[in-house]
Parts: sequence; C-alpha cells; structure tokens
Amino acid sequence: MPLPPALCRVSILVLGLALGARALGGCSDGPAPATDGGVIDLGATPEASPGTPPASKPRVDGGFPSAGDAGVLPASRFASRVVSFTPGDCAGFGLPSLPDVVLGPPEGAGATQGGLDVLSLGVGGEVVLSFEADPIVDGPGVDFIVFENAFYAAGNPEAPFAEPATVSVSDDGVTWRSYPCTATSAPYGACAGWRPVYSASNNAISPFDVASAGGDPFDLADVGLARARFVRIVDRGLGVCAPNPGNPDKLTTGGFDLDAVASVNHAGGPAR
Repeated sequence: MPLPPALCRVSILVLGLALGARALGGCSDGPAPATDGGVIDLGATPEASPGTPPASKPRVDGGFPSAGDAGVLPASRFASRVVSFTPGDCAGFGLPSLPDVVLGPPEGAGATQGGLDVLSLGVGGEVVLSFEADPIVDGPGVDFIVFENAFYAAGNPEAPFAEPATVSVSDDGVTWRSYPCTATSAPYGACAGWRPVYSASNNAISPFDVASAGGDPFDLADVGLARARFVRIVDRGLGVCAPNPGNPDKLTTGGFDLDAVASVNHAGGPAR
C-alpha cells in the first residue's frame, strides 16, 4: 500500500510511478527534504555549463542539421537548474537522480510507451526550473517544449495516457503567466503531459525540431511575455494516490512525469 503523505513529503521514502510501475525511492544520497512545507532543499545546485550536457544525459553524436550544434546538444538550451521541487503524494520516482534527471535533453520512448528518464511530481506536485543561463525568448512560432512521458494507449492518438500539468513562465521568478490547462479530458488544451516524446539520444530526432521531437509546445506570445528565465510545472492530474484496484502492487498515478524542457527560441542565438 502507498506510504502516508507525511512520509512522501518529509522522509523521502516515497512511492513513484512510471507507466503504472511501483518504485520505492528509499533514503538516498540525493536531495534532502526540508521542513518548510515539504519543499525539497536542492542545496547549491550549480548552473549547467553551456555546451556540456549533465552527466546522466548522454552526448548526442551525428548532429542535427536543423540544430547547428555539431552533434553536441548545448546544455544551455535546456533547463539549467532546478530552483525548487515540492512533491505531491506518491512522488519520488527519479528523485535519487535529481537534478540531472530533468536537465539536459529528453529521452523519449515513442508513441506507444513512456520513457523512464523522468521525475514524478506526485499528485499536485510542483517543480520550478531555471533558464537563466540562456533565457527563452519570444520568437517565430513555438518558443519552448515540455517533454513528459505520455503515450497513446494501444497506439490510438484519440486515447492518450496523460498526466496533465499547468505550465507557467516568469522572467523574474516572482510574477508568473500561466497557460490555460483543461485537465479533465482530451484534448487538454495548453496543458503539458499529453503528447508522446520522440526525441532521444538513440535517434537523430532533434529536441529543437517542433515538427518531429514530440512533447508539448508553448509560445510566449500566448501569455504576453517577451522573455522567460523560469518555467514552473504543476501537476493537474485527477488521479488519486492509491493502489490500482486490479493490482494492489501498482499505483493509479504518480502525477506528471517530467523528462526535460527545451528552448526553441533563445537569447543566446537564433531560432533553430
């Protein structure tokens, strides 16, 4: 049975979900819990060095013609720091790998299965990411992409397995602009967490290619912002952190599963 919320938030002996699988996070050498409302203290998490992906994210060889990056994905094109993580009930899958698990490029698994290189936010959980190293800017079309691990049940695009979340952006980390998220049923509007991810280190699909990378695209113009240095993601799933009736060893949801966030239009260079 799932652990009580107090343990999920304070002891970090938490249960996580990845495609309905149960995982016990356990005590680890990862980020330690704080005592102020369940926010996990990430310590002095440094900004990722531009041009160098985090250690847990493999370098991509072969190059992407549309990216112009000579085969290496620059870290500054992805979230460079986890500012805060407030886990919801049943959060924890991926926690021992925080922060690297949500930095760098996505590791998508395609249309019919979800990737496992993710952090489960838990029901109602929240994470704030930094793009201070190279801010997202409003340019032509899509400005950034949020990658989760959604997939199409039985390959049917009309039946996405979704764990939706509200995405908000800010330039100063204080004033936020939120995209409207309809979390009740597909299509989910401007929610994140309902489109499969195709870009991964084992293929040649650029995470900056809006047409083929997958994930959920966002345009700063839609919320009237010219630049964003912070992205906030809040789980909006309607699931309950409880055993699956058909299998007591599995949970019904672990909330939104964050893989990565990538900038398409960025301050450090032209749109790609």
